[in-house]
Amino acid sequence: MKNEKIRNIAIIAHVDHGKTSLVNELLKQGSVFRDNQVVEDRVMDSNALERERGITILSKNCSCLYGDTKINIIDTPGHADFGGEVERVLKMVDGVLLVVDAYEGPMPQTRFVLEKALSLKLKVIVVVNKIDRADARINEVIDEVLELFLELDANEEQLNSPFIFASARAGIASVDQNEKGKDMTALFNKIVEYIPAPEGEEDKACQMLVSSAEHNEYVGKLAVGKISRGSIKVGQSVTLCNYHDQDKKTRSKVVSLFVFEGLKKIPVESAGVGEIVCIAGLEGVQIGDTICDSSLVEPVEFVKIAEPSVEMTFMVNDSPLAGREGKFVTSRHLRDRLYKEAVKDLSLRVQDGETAEQFKVSGRGEMHLSILIENMRRDGYEFQVSMPKVLIKEIDGVKCEPIDRLILDVPEDCTGVVMQKMGVRKGELVQMNPHGNRIKMEFLIPSRGLFGFKSELLTDTKGEGVINSVFYDYQPWKGEIKRRDVGSLVAHEDGEAIVYGLFNAQERGELFVEAGMKVYAGMVVGSNPKGGDIVVNVCKKKHLSNCRASGSDDALRLTPPKRMSLEDDIEFLADDEILEVTPKSLRIRKIILDHNLRNRERGKVMRGEI
Repeated sequence: MKNEKIRNIAIIAHVDHGKTSLVNELLKQGSVFRDNQVVEDRVMDSNALERERGITILSKNCSCLYGDTKINIIDTPGHADFGGEVERVLKMVDGVLLVVDAYEGPMPQTRFVLEKALSLKLKVIVVVNKIDRADARINEVIDEVLELFLELDANEEQLNSPFIFASARAGIASVDQNEKGKDMTALFNKIVEYIPAPEGEEDKACQMLVSSAEHNEYVGKLAVGKISRGSIKVGQSVTLCNYHDQDKKTRSKVVSLFVFEGLKKIPVESAGVGEIVCIAGLEGVQIGDTICDSSLVEPVEFVKIAEPSVEMTFMVNDSPLAGREGKFVTSRHLRDRLYKEAVKDLSLRVQDGETAEQFKVSGRGEMHLSILIENMRRDGYEFQVSMPKVLIKEIDGVKCEPIDRLILDVPEDCTGVVMQKMGVRKGELVQMNPHGNRIKMEFLIPSRGLFGFKSELLTDTKGEGVINSVFYDYQPWKGEIKRRDVGSLVAHEDGEAIVYGLFNAQERGELFVEAGMKVYAGMVVGSNPKGGDIVVNVCKKKHLSNCRASGSDDALRLTPPKRMSLEDDIEFLADDEILEVTPKSLRIRKIILDHNLRNRERGKVMRGEI
């Protein structure tokens, strides 16, 4: 049986191609807001970090009305590091809107999300967005999308997927690229006409796969999914089971039931086949579980989420300044938070480390882990993290490492320096296409070769370079890659940074600290452009004497310190350094704080004793 009054769609695309802006317009024109209501830009990006960074991090549900048809919409992240969010929600929908920029065309994440959608046999509507760009190249982009369908072995029906030409910012869409639409009617019509209505056996016992989870401070954990069979009612007794864990059979009860209307969750007494719902009151429910009527327990297979490729070690903060700024500082606090995060985020892996105060956390990439670190510090956690390392696999007895597909869009006159940097980082050029005075280059590069590359690219291209990457495959180890060319300026003693000490230290390199900041022996206070570590005394005071020399009392001029973001700090880390993270501060430090002990260890390494 089909529920003709419902359509379930996900909006998928590469980062910055306009997914969230498109959702905004669909909600505006889908009777969600009053005519005179002021609607903020990117209304679906509700998380503070999402609004600050201008990216979508978590998949979110909403709905709108077109005529008498309810359209359930899932807005998904576009960044490759959050691909796990996309993979798990595609089971809830019957079709996708693939959004492609009218200038950039298909990008690495476009390929990734389209491949997942095609493998699930979902109907695809291609939305060529930003058609009002001055540099739009619509015909070429259509060809590139069709080539991508062919590369991904799309069937004949998928190759004939309809195209819609839109400008999400202007709120217009049309089926003809030469005609400008007046509103989003063309897209709404195509969704209702082309995306199939959800199907299911309404008269059988209920079945629902949990594809997502949310938390509400009043009702606790909410399980989100699409009802694939039967109907669910408030107060109904259900059984939780799991396709990959046949022993799991937990009895529970539906305490509350919600459906999505606009941006809100509306409580209902019952819901039927095809509806996307939130259920509260299920103890121990996890993403991937199936909610079944106790009379017919049949788990639904859940998509296997792609494995993580980057690992960092999270540790209890043991620096001299530990415990002064954080609210949660113990290993118990750290452990509880990390394991709870792994339940919500299926592409995250957490394991106990070598000691009780260490935990190994694996994710999709540097950004995936940096977002976790930023959220934890904002919640009052204080801890330390190690340098990121790629996860190595042994395949058929050969040591293999993760390889990324990297696409760079750079000015034509910068291609030489970019090619040089790619050579050093073991990048292999696959494709190179000119677009006006810019060059689009595609490389296959080891994931570890991208650590610290973004800041270098922006410097080399005077801020004009655009970088995008996505996991490609595991390939044999490519050899050693030098992580960074600069060394560290390391503080000599505990104390407070003084102008006189900073003035003498700045001759050695670029400083990260300013006068009045607390420092400790072994803390990294700057970078040395010549390479190698130098110990500097930024706490040094000027000794007073009765002698007076010409010019000695002139004001000391300090160069402003470099302001480092969390990502900058993670990129800067060397093998023997860790990052101290607190709600107020980020400090890079040496693992061994004592200068003499550090030299001794270095000597042992050079002599081959370690």
